[in-house]
Amino acid sequence: MTEKEKMLRQMMYDANYDEELITERKLAKDLCYDFNQLRPSDEASQQAVLNRLLGKVGKNTCIVAPFWCDYGYNIEVGENFFANHNTVILDGAKVTFGNNVFVAPNCGFYTAGHPIDAERRNQGLEYAYPITIGNNVWIGAGVHVMPGVTIGSNVVIGGGSVVVKDIPDNSVAVGNPCKVIRTITKTDKLSDIKT
Repeated sequence: MTEKEKMLRQMMYDANYDEELITERKLAKDLCYDFNQLRPSDEASQQAVLNRLLGKVGKNTCIVAPFWCDYGYNIEVGENFFANHNTVILDGAKVTFGNNVFVAPNCGFYTAGHPIDAERRNQGLEYAYPITIGNNVWIGAGVHVMPGVTIGSNVVIGGGSVVVKDIPDNSVAVGNPCKVIRTITKTDKLSDIKT
């Protein structure tokens, strides 16, 4: 079994020394570099790079440079996706965003993790667990989503949160570690106050 096959099967794999994975990361980094060098007004060229880089791109996708990822092909974004400056996606495993997802600046989505014991970690071993984001989700500035997390639909994640566990639908969640602080209700449609 190749290291890539292990990675995609959520097994421990050699991320640091496997030539196939190194080559794929270099290709993705080159595409990210190309994307990040484009003029902000050159939306057609930006879209062309994203179509080459990402596994799935929905209608009305906008990612504001700079943007970085590991492989690209493991990233799927739905319709009306917006990610602001400095989004980082470490996509050793699948990272799926639903429709109408808004990502504020300086957010990271990290499928990759490393062994706690130094011996295996120093061998370059890691694992990758998928991240899933539902529909109608707003992720505040500086949020970090860790391996294996699912964020449901109609969710707001408060700025600065570190999401280490699943967040259910219709929730406002915040903190480190991120926790649900309340349910989104009909009265939220009538209010402009901070949550």
